[in-house]
Amino acid sequence: MVSTKVIVPEASVESSASGVHWGAIFAGAVGAVGVTIILVSLGPGLGPATVSPWTPSSTPPATFGIAAGIWLIITQWLSAGLGGYLAGRLREKWMGVRTDEVLFRDTAHGLLAWALATIIVVALLIVGSAVAGAVAAATPAPAAPVSPEAAEAARKAAISFSFFSSLSFLIGAFIGAVAGALGGYHRDEI
Repeated sequence: MVSTKVIVPEASVESSASGVHWGAIFAGAVGAVGVTIILVSLGPGLGPATVSPWTPSSTPPATFGIAAGIWLIITQWLSAGLGGYLAGRLREKWMGVRTDEVLFRDTAHGLLAWALATIIVVALLIVGSAVAGAVAAATPAPAAPVSPEAAEAARKAAISFSFFSSLSFLIGAFIGAVAGALGGYHRDEI
């Protein structure tokens, strides 16, 4: 006897609609950009309050670079946390979707809010730098020779900036994703 196996398609529980809610992502990104602007404005004000250049036991100038790097990380941490949380919390609740899929989508919303906020801030920095460069080009100044010590200091500063920027971006991405999951958890549990 020949047995024929009939395959019956199962009804999908998943919705065919997109799992991405851009409204929640944009709201989270706007919140993150706002916090970034506040913290970037606050950072220089905190520096002189903690280190005095006039005392003999003052912290060496290299500490300013480290302090700026730490502040960059703190800024990413706080802004990505708020943006990710908002994106996860404001996203519409899905019914009939597996718990692990909901967790993934909330995490993705937090990550996307962080990424969009980062793109916006970087774009603002590029535009600001271009304007500052145009203003500087319009006011000619005598060219000063660059000493080897100054070139080495600039190279070290660029390396430090690159390291701290990359580290802060990685931390920001992680915090944004985790905060998105936390926001989604609070949305569904409350």
